[in-house]
Amino acid sequence: MYVFLSLLKAFLVGGLICLLGQILLDYTKLTPGRILVTFVVSGVVLGGIGLYQPLVDFAGAGASVPLFGFGNTLVQGTKEAIAQDGLLGVVTGPLKAGSAGIMTAILSGLAVSFCARPKSK
Repeated sequence: MYVFLSLLKAFLVGGLICLLGQILLDYTKLTPGRILVTFVVSGVVLGGIGLYQPLVDFAGAGASVPLFGFGNTLVQGTKEAIAQDGLLGVVTGPLKAGSAGIMTAILSGLAVSFCARPKSK
């Protein structure tokens, strides 16, 4: 039963985040790129002031996987690196924390590029 509730919370929170993105696409003139940046920066701000981590604790992957979660990951990595390395952690922290996700995106894009055929618009 615990697993089902965890999945349900992740689905609902992740779905609400996606719903917010879809509403922004449908009812504003924001481009997908601007919405992406807005979500990441919002995750950084919410993580920086300590409001996003309770949501991650509640919803798990439903809150940590979307773009808000990536921004929060950058903040948490920066905080840890500053505690370890001092001021140098401002530069190295987000790079260390976000490197796995960035590398996954790069490798996934490369794999898809081998399978897809480019089309001119």
